[in-house]
Amino acid sequence: MEKQAIMKEIKQYGTIIIHRHVRPDPDALGSQAGLKEIIQASFPEKKVYIVGEDDPEFDYLVKMDVVSDATYEGALIIICDTANTPRVDDERYMKGEKIIKIDHHPNVDIYGDVQWVDTTASSTSEMIYELYEAGKEEGFILNDAGARLLYAGIVGDTGRFLFPSTTKKTFQYAAELVTYNFNRSELYQNLYSVETHILRLRGHILKEFEMFDSGLCAVKLTKELLETFQVSPDETGQLVQIFGDVKGIKAWVIFVEEEDLIRVRLRSKGPIINEIAAKYDGGGHPMASGATIYKWKEADQVIHDLNEACENY
Repeated sequence: MEKQAIMKEIKQYGTIIIHRHVRPDPDALGSQAGLKEIIQASFPEKKVYIVGEDDPEFDYLVKMDVVSDATYEGALIIICDTANTPRVDDERYMKGEKIIKIDHHPNVDIYGDVQWVDTTASSTSEMIYELYEAGKEEGFILNDAGARLLYAGIVGDTGRFLFPSTTKKTFQYAAELVTYNFNRSELYQNLYSVETHILRLRGHILKEFEMFDSGLCAVKLTKELLETFQVSPDETGQLVQIFGDVKGIKAWVIFVEEEDLIRVRLRSKGPIINEIAAKYDGGGHPMASGATIYKWKEADQVIHDLNEACENY
């Protein structure tokens, strides 16, 4: 029902602007730009744009468009992979005529005129491929560029198909996507290659980390430590899965100090963590979430809550 409603709106509007969340990951970019490729290939007469702040880390994947305020007048807005409105990159989305939400996170912030939220999907990129599948008989086309973007999004949000969110449908869609003409080896290399300064910080963390008896691990990346290793706060996203293979670990949290806040990256192998993230201006999936705090003493409270969750698991 939702897919049909979305396709109807896409057909109706001549200008479509697609948003995603701040500090994007491959799924945010893959679903956003993959949808643009589908719409442009299917309806060449339409004006389709993707907006948000460019992240140099993902220049290999896609670059954002420059869109004037006037372009938003009478436009259809589609927001991909964004659970709540404060995380939408570029607040001008409110200037559009109609808003569509497409997301696979828990629907804690119900926004948009049309909503398609599927928490069983591995990624929003998987949902966009499903939208294409539903629209093939109505003229929707997926090109090679779009297939590459959607595949990158699925691979990124499933951890190369290792996370529990990966389903039979995920594998089926991935198998269909790899039949398109794009360089999969090059894509993997770009997704997972690591610069030497990131590798050195990773080594430092693995050398110094300690695990609580509960199975929790907590790491604090202060501004001083990041400066020592010449790693930017945005680059720390490459470290978030660092403890995924550690035996005995149940959950981990990485605190990243920025200029005016401390970013909190949470991951779990069992305990539910998105409820804890929600207490600290955040949210996400039960096993992968993010939050924001503003003082280091708040970090101790986050650790206390996570430690309790691990003990009770």
